[in-house]
Amino acid sequence: MASQYPVTAYHFTVDWGGASASFTEVAGLKHETELIEYRTGDMPEYSKIKMPGMVKFGNITLKRGIIEGDNEFFDWLYATKKNKPERRDITISLLNEEHAPVVTWKVKNCFALNVESPGMKADGNEVAIESIEIAHEGFTVSM
Repeated sequence: MASQYPVTAYHFTVDWGGASASFTEVAGLKHETELIEYRTGDMPEYSKIKMPGMVKFGNITLKRGIIEGDNEFFDWLYATKKNKPERRDITISLLNEEHAPVVTWKVKNCFALNVESPGMKADGNEVAIESIEIAHEGFTVSM
């Protein structure tokens, strides 16, 4: 029997173009339909009608702790040369208590836009977190 409680957002996996990788945060899974407003000159109402327009998707940000010897983020970013990005499909799955996918986002044709290194401070006590921002050409959601 399915749980009557909402799924928690802290238990997830990311299939990173064929290899599973550990991330602390995934943000930006946004799907938006642009609005078109239109009015003809002979409409009896003095207001515009609204119609759905083009669909656009937000960039996705993935964050993870830096691991010695793992330069995957920068390798992927540097693969984007002369308008020929290395594209990957990414699958993000939100998991339940039994580690089974509850919601899955399949993101297509992703490529790296930028990598941000962590801020550093001498009196800090945090894990060094790096992030990568990726662009993509849409995603599907399955439950």
